[in-house]
Amino acid sequence: MSILEREGRLLVAAAEEAGTGAKVPTCPGWQVTDLLRHTGAVHRWAAGFVAEGHGTGRPMDEPPGLDGAELLDWYREAHVHLVGTLRGAPADVACWYFLPAPSPLAFWARRQAHETAVHRFDAEAARGGAPSGIAGDFAADGVDELLRGFHARAKSRVRSAEPKVLRVRATDVDGAVWTVRLTQEPPAAERGETGDADCEVTGPASQLYLSLWNRVPFPAVSGDLSVAELWRETSGVG
Repeated sequence: MSILEREGRLLVAAAEEAGTGAKVPTCPGWQVTDLLRHTGAVHRWAAGFVAEGHGTGRPMDEPPGLDGAELLDWYREAHVHLVGTLRGAPADVACWYFLPAPSPLAFWARRQAHETAVHRFDAEAARGGAPSGIAGDFAADGVDELLRGFHARAKSRVRSAEPKVLRVRATDVDGAVWTVRLTQEPPAAERGETGDADCEVTGPASQLYLSLWNRVPFPAVSGDLSVAELWRETSGVG
């Protein structure tokens, strides 16, 4: 929970420095206004499941058409509300969630921490200057969520007519290796180094995290470069 709290504070601080009209280079077509509206709406949407115990999925509410200082305050309120809701919820709270997790509460805390961390990076990209760091263990967890969670779903567009194997290896976190099998079905990812790989991407966990979310280039790629390019072109999460 402390990571979610920190990332939200960094996000809104960077957004305020950048100005709500600034372009977000990591999200083509977006301004900081769009980033704040989106992330604030996601925070309120997530908090609603936990606070109200909704047992099925439901769409997000449209964010208000605020801008400038009013939008920054609206985002701050959404973030504080989310953190407070998660902290105050019972461990066995029952509600809808959409990726494998030990519990609904664990899912929403993890998902919102990563949602906020990636969009904090976006806000800092809009501001310019050096981005805040991402801890290796947290980044490795985010890679795991993306590969074994998001892209295991039928929604994933990462498909290959010819079977290929992508290996993802963090160089700074013990055991942070994934083998991803790409076919005409959703990607099948597992922890560990199993069998040969057609392509391998390697680097610090924080850089792999951001590159797999298409925020920065891959740190290093070896083998069949077309496999890495396939990921870049088709892995956007809608």
